[in-house]
Parts: sequence; C-alpha cells; structure tokens
Amino acid sequence: MIRYALKCSAEHGFESWFKSAEAYDSLKAANMVACPVCGETDVSKAIMAPRVSPARSKAEMPVPAQPERPLRAPVSEAEAVLSELRKHVEENSDYVGLGFAAEARRMHDGDIPHRSIYGEARRDEARKLLEDGVPVAPLPFIPIRKTN
Repeated sequence: MIRYALKCSAEHGFESWFKSAEAYDSLKAANMVACPVCGETDVSKAIMAPRVSPARSKAEMPVPAQPERPLRAPVSEAEAVLSELRKHVEENSDYVGLGFAAEARRMHDGDIPHRSIYGEARRDEARKLLEDGVPVAPLPFIPIRKTN
C-alpha cells in the first residue's frame, strides 16, 4: 500500500491510499481519482515528506494521550452542509444497512409501517426501486456502518 498527498486543480489538498504506484497511475488515467471536496478529476500528486521511523529508543517511549477531537474541521461551506445533512439523517432515521432495498419495498407495499430509513443498496436494487415507483434518493455520503 502507498499513500499519496494529492491536490485537485482547484487547489484542494487530500490524501488517499493505493495498492501500488501502478494502481494509482491506472486509476488516474481512467479519471477515477477525484477530489472529495469538489469532485474534480484533474488531480495531481502534491509534494510530501517521506515517512521516517524514529530510532528504537524514541519509538519505545510512551506517547501522551491526546484529548478527543474531530480529525479536522470542514474545509468548505459545502462540506459543512454535508456534515449537517449527515447528522440530521442519522438522528432522524433508522439505519437498515444492506437490507435497505427490501425494507423500502416492504414499506411501499404497505407490509410494514412507514418511517424514515437509510442504508445501502446495490445500483441495480436502487434502479429497480425507482422503476417500481418507490420514492428513494441517493445520499451524498457513505453511511457509517452500525456494527457491534
């Protein structure tokens, strides 16, 4: 695995992991590397410092605990809006995971009471729901899987 610091033509900086340098090159050539902020596929590698392991004596020293805080603040207004949308969906809907398509269909058919749900569905399942008149819409974020 290799981690690259990347930036888009709009100067948004981000990082991503790739299986290899060749994997990055082939994904970039296919326009499959996109900026998470604006979606731009005109992406290039940014200058980054190599990761150097500390000496053993330093590596064995305990690291003081840091207070918990978000990894980073939203970098744009759009990202802040998406964060608020995610919070609203998660607080006001039930996560049904990979069973989303079946649950939405059962509600639409009247087999179970209606309620707000969100989850995950394959592209073909979502397309079939729409074709059958089930009111669904994709979310602009990937749900955090609720696991034990």
